[in-house]
Amino acid sequence: MKVNEPAELLAMAQRGSRVGLARLLTYVESGTRRHRESVALAYQHQSPYVLGITGAPGAGKSTLTDRLIATGLNVGDCGNPLEQIGVLCVDPSSPITGGAILGDRIRMQEHASDERVFIRSMATRGHLGGLSQAVPDALRVMGAAGFSMVLVETVGVGQMEVQIASAADTTVVVMNPGWGDAMQANKAGLLEVADIFIINKADRAGVRETRRDLEQMLDMGQQRPWRPLILETVATSGTGIDAAWVAVNEHREFQSSSGQFDVRRRDRARSELTRVLTIAVRARVDVVAEGARYDAQLSALIEGHTDPYAAAEALLELA
Repeated sequence: MKVNEPAELLAMAQRGSRVGLARLLTYVESGTRRHRESVALAYQHQSPYVLGITGAPGAGKSTLTDRLIATGLNVGDCGNPLEQIGVLCVDPSSPITGGAILGDRIRMQEHASDERVFIRSMATRGHLGGLSQAVPDALRVMGAAGFSMVLVETVGVGQMEVQIASAADTTVVVMNPGWGDAMQANKAGLLEVADIFIINKADRAGVRETRRDLEQMLDMGQQRPWRPLILETVATSGTGIDAAWVAVNEHREFQSSSGQFDVRRRDRARSELTRVLTIAVRARVDVVAEGARYDAQLSALIEGHTDPYAAAEALLELA
């Protein structure tokens, strides 16, 4: 008999069933009644530690993520290997079909059959922040299923990529040598959200200049309790991956000892609540923006008998 109830699926997922977990995540992406039921269950459990990995397209994020998975399973947190790791790959979706390429999974084939690793691709569905609307809920579901750490690799979409910082405990920004004008990176906001910079493909020319530009921009920028680390890796060969994982643990320990962890978690909860509140208000606006009353205000606006602000206030009073 096919199990469909979220409570039963969560119990299966907690016993290690990847089928149960996958179906719960499908509910989360659906936006249906079962989505609400799944989220209600998930928020009764702790959120996993979230490592966000972002950066421009072609920077080597997927290969780097693949290497970090292996290191996490072998080294883990403070020398204790992780029993399992979750991975959410946020892929760009087609504006026509809504489907995603899911190329990240192709680059992680080494771990696709590893029972300790759960990889899920999620489409952005046109969401410009590079982060699917369902990702925060999916993270909580994975935490409820027993994952203590989840890696989130986001689609590289330039200046809007910084949204990952609202969902991650540690944010890694990946770039390549010859990344361009340092002022452009500052404009993109990556300097403000990065906890760790990784210069990947460091076997290419321009590493020294890239590091220099980053250091200068950090010196010029607003000082924070944690100064972002700058590391060099060659993900294809595994060079520098161990040091990158050490840096992640160092940032995690810093947050714990300084109290920043609780601050960031509170900010994340605020972001999640604001996100859902915005969606709920938007749904109410969609209801108000139709029907005879709306048409009457629209006609009055066109005929010059009112203005958009007065019309909106009138419609809200009638709602």
